[in-house]
Amino acid sequence: MSLRPFGALLTAMVTPMRGDASIDLTGAGSLAERLVADGNDGLVISGTTGEAPTTTDAEKDALLRAVLDAVGSRCQVVAGVGTNDTAHSIELARSAEKAGAHGVLVVAPYYSKPTQAGLLAHVRAIADATGLPVMLYDIPGRSAVEFSTETTIALAAHPRVVAMKDAKGDLSAATRVQAATDLAWYSGDDAMTLPHLALGGAGVVGVTTHVTSPCYRELIDAFGRGDTAEAARWHHQLQPAVDAIMTRLPGAVAAKAAAHAIGMLACPAVRLPHVAATAAETETIMSALTAAGVLSS
Repeated sequence: MSLRPFGALLTAMVTPMRGDASIDLTGAGSLAERLVADGNDGLVISGTTGEAPTTTDAEKDALLRAVLDAVGSRCQVVAGVGTNDTAHSIELARSAEKAGAHGVLVVAPYYSKPTQAGLLAHVRAIADATGLPVMLYDIPGRSAVEFSTETTIALAAHPRVVAMKDAKGDLSAATRVQAATDLAWYSGDDAMTLPHLALGGAGVVGVTTHVTSPCYRELIDAFGRGDTAEAARWHHQLQPAVDAIMTRLPGAVAAKAAAHAIGMLACPAVRLPHVAATAAETETIMSALTAAGVLSS
C-alpha cells in the first residue's frame, strides 16, 4: 500500500440534511465536490461527524453512492462502518464494498467496552469480511476503549489493516506503533496535524477542514517540501478555528454551522440528540475563522 493509502488531506464529512432532518443527497454531492476543489484527496463518509449513529443503513448506502458518483474518480472515499456490533459492522463493510468505497473506517466498539482480545477479534472479523483496506479509529474519549499499543501492532499484521486515525492524543504511543509497523498514521485531531506529520504521519482526517481545507493543504504541502517554518506558521494561525469548531460544540454541529454560514451547505440541520448551533454560537465560530485568516474581515 501507499504511504498515504487514503490521501493526505481528508475531511470527515458532515451529512447534509434538509430542514426536516432528511438526508440531502444532492447537497452531499455538492459538498463533496467543493471539498475536493479545496484540496481534499480523501473523504470519510458516515463517521461521527457524519452523524452515523442516527442514520439508517439504507441512508448510509445512498449517501456513500452519492459521494462516489460525485467525486469517487478524484479522491479516496472511505466509509465509516464501525459500530458496537461486529455482525452489523460486517454488513456495513460489505455494503460499502458493493457500493464501490475505497476503504472502511473502523472505530473501537463504543459503550460495550470490550477487552483488547475482543477488540482484536472484532477488527479482524471486519477486515476478513471484505477486500477493502481498513483504517482503524482510536478515540477513547468517545468509545471508552482504546487501541492499545500491543493490539494495534497485532492488527497491523493483517494485510488489509493499513492505517490509523489517531484521536487519542498520545504521541508516545503513536511513536511506538509507528516504529514497529508500516501503518499509515493520520491525525484524527486537527490541532495535532503538524505534530503527527513531524513523527512521519500521512496526514489528517479533519473536521475544521470543511472550511479550512485550503489552509491545511498549504500546511501539509509546506511540511512535505521541508519548509517547517511555514508549516508551523499555518499551525499557529489555524488554532482559533480549531478551538472554535472542535472544543465548544459537537463537531457535526459546529462544522455544519460554519459550512452553512459561508454558503457551502444549504441547511445546518442536525438530528437529535444534536441540536443546531445558535446564532450566537455561529457568530463565535465565524469570528474565529476571521481571526484565523480563513475568512476576510
